[in-house]
Amino acid sequence: MPFSQFIDYLQLEKKYSPNTLTAYKADLESFSEFIFYEFEEKDLSKLHYSQIRNWIISLVDQGVSNRSINRKISSLKAYYRFLQKTGDIEFSPLAKHKALKTASRIQVPFSEAEITKVLEQIDTSDFEGLRDRLIVELFYTTGMRRIELIDIKVQDVNIAGKQLKVLGKRQKERIIPILPGVISNLKVYLKERENILAGQEMPYLFVSQKGIKLYESLVYRIINNYFSKVSGKIKRSPHILRHSFATHLLNQGANLNAVKELLGHSSLAATQVYTHNSISELSRVHQMAHPRNKKVN
Repeated sequence: MPFSQFIDYLQLEKKYSPNTLTAYKADLESFSEFIFYEFEEKDLSKLHYSQIRNWIISLVDQGVSNRSINRKISSLKAYYRFLQKTGDIEFSPLAKHKALKTASRIQVPFSEAEITKVLEQIDTSDFEGLRDRLIVELFYTTGMRRIELIDIKVQDVNIAGKQLKVLGKRQKERIIPILPGVISNLKVYLKERENILAGQEMPYLFVSQKGIKLYESLVYRIINNYFSKVSGKIKRSPHILRHSFATHLLNQGANLNAVKELLGHSSLAATQVYTHNSISELSRVHQMAHPRNKKVN
């Protein structure tokens, strides 16, 4: 069953990223195959929840995690909302479906000491070292996403204004301030970048030694490689640096709304997940500062 109209809607109206579009399409195609195999039905608009429940049970039997199943169901819910919007169905068969329970994933941020150690250990005597240090600095001092960093163009950087523009989820632009120390390193990197490109036209800020745009897996490897030398944490990714940025700001008393804007979240609920990592710090500050505790001690 073709889903081209739905995918076009997500791309053109919802402004979903290419990766998200690919995931939605794959989810819908695998679901469609299951429904045809089990019920010989090609028209997904005619389904009942009991049929969809069989699909969910089959995913559980295959060992698919509840988190992954919920993501697939989310794709399916979006598709049925689209069919309601176009008038193909009146009610969604998933209207009363409740998400499967999932264990909350604790993402442990890097410590300030770990980040400082990485920055001190990066050899900046060559182009790749300069680039890698700047990548770590930007992740940690701006909280930007991996794809946002990869897609930064030179024209998006305002050195005089100490800020840069990034394109976030659903093509939403936001302006992020850059710390003075990072600006200094950015200037040095830009000079070396010119030497690498040797007159070649390249709009993107971050490039490889061969002058091509960086890709997501390479950026992941850069972060993982450096942090594996100083941290024993299981997860060592660009997202953990984003996580560290938010957690450390909140630990220092930053306003939750301000952190939300810096991260590019659409709601406070998405930002509040980072407050859980700040509870121990808040507890320490609370005990040190509260007058009742001082009197007891």
